[in-house]
Amino acid sequence: MEIDLTLPDGGRLHAYDTGGDDRLAVLWHHGTPNIGAPPKPLFAAADRLGIRWIGYDRPGYGGSPRTPGRTVGDAGTWATTVADALGIERFAVMGHSGGGSHALATAALLPDRVLAAVSAAGLAPPDAEGLDWWAGMGDSGVAALTAAREGLAVKEAFEASGVEYDHQFTPADFAAFESGWSWFSEVVGPAEAGGPGGQVDDDIAYVTPWGCDPAQITAPVLLVHGGRDIVVPSGHAQWLAKRIPRAELRLDPDGAHISVMTSGAAALEWIRSAAS
Repeated sequence: MEIDLTLPDGGRLHAYDTGGDDRLAVLWHHGTPNIGAPPKPLFAAADRLGIRWIGYDRPGYGGSPRTPGRTVGDAGTWATTVADALGIERFAVMGHSGGGSHALATAALLPDRVLAAVSAAGLAPPDAEGLDWWAGMGDSGVAALTAAREGLAVKEAFEASGVEYDHQFTPADFAAFESGWSWFSEVVGPAEAGGPGGQVDDDIAYVTPWGCDPAQITAPVLLVHGGRDIVVPSGHAQWLAKRIPRAELRLDPDGAHISVMTSGAAALEWIRSAAS
């Protein structure tokens, strides 16, 4: 099911729900640039574990109109809007890449509602004390996020210049695409078709203080990361693991940005156990 919801500020949010009132709801937070349709490669595992996927397009993607100036911490409002509309009181959260950051912010801001959180290949806050935020990041990522630090006009000009982002995927990433995670093309294509606004606003949000502290999270947290990831270097997960009180870090030395999602089914098993 797909529905359009009205946000407290009058904006619109396009949301997704696989259904099942008797199931544990897991709110999916998508990466950049993606729409928010929940991850099909994990549907079989979700069915086996009794999990109901819900999700939404962040503003600027898919059916959610753009709202420049949004922050990672706004995920708390978006999550509340979706869960309230669907009559879900408590839920877990899971996100990949920038979606992992939004999942953690949701857990920090909604401690009475989030049962457990998974961040796969997620960024740490840009003001993370003691973390060299840029260390190990690929040149394309540094260029894109440095432009974002300069503000909206510079970032929009950067994207309009026709620059091509080089993810520098590893052999493990390409193997993940071949093993089912070619699904990403289903959510990247529609996101890019809507223009660069969502990515512009995402990147600015990533280099702007979240408006919350991961140390506020009271729910159990699983951090999954690859040691060869240069899109989001593993130092981010290591910093988060030290900052979040109930965090567990699963670091795959040979894993990278996409291949980390091949452990998604195991992460759902962890959610089912942690949320019980």
